[in-house]
Amino acid sequence: MEKFRILNITALVTANAFNKPLRAVVQKPLQTLCLAGGKPFARIQSRAPGHRFKAMSTGGAGPLKPLIAVCQMTSTPDKAHNWASCSRLVQEAAQRGACVVFLPEAFDFIGSSVEEALSLAEPLEGDHLQRYVGLARECGVWLSLGGFHERGSDWESTGRIYNCHLLLDSKGTLVAAYRKTHLFDVEMEGRVSLKESAFTNPGSKIVAPVETPAGKVGLAICYDLRFPEISIALAREGAEILTYPSAFTVTTGSAHWEVLLRARAVETQCYVVAAAQTGKHHASRSSYGHAMVVDPWGSVVAQCQEGPGVCYAEIDLAYLHRIRQEMPVFSHRRADLYGQVAAQKGPPSP
Repeated sequence: MEKFRILNITALVTANAFNKPLRAVVQKPLQTLCLAGGKPFARIQSRAPGHRFKAMSTGGAGPLKPLIAVCQMTSTPDKAHNWASCSRLVQEAAQRGACVVFLPEAFDFIGSSVEEALSLAEPLEGDHLQRYVGLARECGVWLSLGGFHERGSDWESTGRIYNCHLLLDSKGTLVAAYRKTHLFDVEMEGRVSLKESAFTNPGSKIVAPVETPAGKVGLAICYDLRFPEISIALAREGAEILTYPSAFTVTTGSAHWEVLLRARAVETQCYVVAAAQTGKHHASRSSYGHAMVVDPWGSVVAQCQEGPGVCYAEIDLAYLHRIRQEMPVFSHRRADLYGQVAAQKGPPSP
């Protein structure tokens, strides 16, 4: 049995060796850690944008684990500019050996008004999405397109769009489409004012997890993160990786982003992957950033710095299944009780 896991080295260094915050470690240049006998571990990934390395190995002790790439970007109302940013990140990730690349919510654009967002939206058959079909095929990678502004079949009757998470395989085939079910309608006086339902229709179903080269992927989007029911439903259907491509506000992100992602990982014993928007999109909107990957134990194993970039993580499914075997929370669940709280009448019974 493996005594050490590459994905846990960052946490080990943080907690035991240097006693520094995680960010202090992951933002350092690429480095090699050694055992007492001088034998090096496989290298830890640098989170610094532009730093090049090859896909991580297990030092010859076993087969390579799949490498994923999680992107962070700053979308604007300029679709051509956003496409250039996305294609550059995807091409870089493909060159480094990633098999699945995750792009954030609103990767296509973030409009400066409801009217602009509606005017820029396209159907799935439109020219803009076809660019990404070609990109997946050209780079030979799977693409998680975390939130496409879709003009659906009911566009003419509703005048509203869907926030659609699309999954393309390495041949450019659309293998899954999830339409965001929980819409972000929030009014926080003096801080956040957004009403997604003003121009977006809610989706009507949860999509079954999809088998990918990195594992079974469950699709969600941003605000869905606050509703554990969807993550539990996906895990019960076999998900090993939960995805929350997002454009969290600075106010809500600084307070809740990491703790929510780690909570979803712990309660489902899944990897949680969260591509993110970051920085100022236009005069009235900014996003929190901090794209990250959390492992099934709840440890942050990859995280982006400020600004656009990519972070990388290996997916260790053997480790995931070992956690589930040692702590089988899903077999312990009491589905017969949830959703019904008994009214207290008289003395409590045993």
